[in-house]
Amino acid sequence: MIGALDFTGKRALVVGGSSGIGNGMAQALRAHGAQVYIWGTRPSAADYSDEDGSDLEGLHYTQVNAADPAAVDAAADMESLDILILCQGAVRYNRAEFEREAWHDVLDVNLNSVMDCARKFHPALAAANGALIIVSSTAAFHATVGNPAYGASKAGAVALTRTLAAAWAQDGIRVNGIAPGYVRTKMTAVTFDDEKRTEQVVRSIPLRRTGEPSELAGAALFLASPLSSYILGQTIIVDGGLTLT
Repeated sequence: MIGALDFTGKRALVVGGSSGIGNGMAQALRAHGAQVYIWGTRPSAADYSDEDGSDLEGLHYTQVNAADPAAVDAAADMESLDILILCQGAVRYNRAEFEREAWHDVLDVNLNSVMDCARKFHPALAAANGALIIVSSTAAFHATVGNPAYGASKAGAVALTRTLAAAWAQDGIRVNGIAPGYVRTKMTAVTFDDEKRTEQVVRSIPLRRTGEPSELAGAALFLASPLSSYILGQTIIVDGGLTLT
């Protein structure tokens, strides 16, 4: 299908597009012609200038704390939206998620805000026969012993992907998801800053390496394009084979 990955004239919003995996997806869409908007938590795009894995050139930045329902509701609406990628994420280490406060903090970002954002932009996506992509994690498919909120929220995101896909298909919206494996971002720094832990992770991956944001971006381009026009409710695992072992 020639030109299937040409998004010229298309409008995309990437929540969590200020760094890491979301930023890679946002820049990939921009490189393929889309007008790309991103939401982040810092006051301005300039506040990300010194952060590794953050390239906001050519992207339209807005500060919105997606974990705050009032902030999501107050954010500017769009008359039509071709692509919505929900890539916001949070995790708390040192077994903090076993406590109520951290549990709620992580669930608010990883699951509740996903539904809030999807709900807000449902009319705009329906107007454009758009694509909604929910980014979860391979943590949805295995135990995360030290991070119960993270694992539960990502499993919930996979279930939500299926449910919204079935519910909104009649509105012309295609909903699918992506489950990344190990990718070097600020959220995974606790692993990658420890050489021994990094070696253990790499040994568990059949491809014997961790992923790059650009490799997740490829899956996003596919799911946003006509190439996936008959795919609905699926979460594509992009993990180098981690979940096979």
